[in-house]
Amino acid sequence: MFDIIAVDISGRHKTAEGYLMVCAAIAASVTADHVEKVNQIAIRSFRNKSAPSVQDVVKMIEDTVSELKSEATIVTEAGDMYNKPQWLINSMFSQNFKYQESLSERRCIEIAHHVSFSSRKLLLKERDIQQ
Repeated sequence: MFDIIAVDISGRHKTAEGYLMVCAAIAASVTADHVEKVNQIAIRSFRNKSAPSVQDVVKMIEDTVSELKSEATIVTEAGDMYNKPQWLINSMFSQNFKYQESLSERRCIEIAHHVSFSSRKLLLKERDIQQ
């Protein structure tokens, strides 16, 4: 068993009021093919007037992950980091980073996606923002 932090960001498309993005980070204990335990979840929202750059995405992830009590490796889909090489993205983070490889990492990213997507949907509804 090993620990990871799976991350997903929802909202990288423009709304009437700019970009309202939600980052979800899931600290979990996993095996190669099974999520053993979700230890913590952190959620943060971010607003931006322009589309986020790679550096903006790294900052959002680092800010969200800083709320967790875990030093595990951060795991995302390659598309979340604009398909940049893993070595380049890893050099931008203050802790270990990698793209998802195993089934359990994929499942944790799916959990993070459900959390970020539904949280963003709720924020849009509460703030009466049209997509």
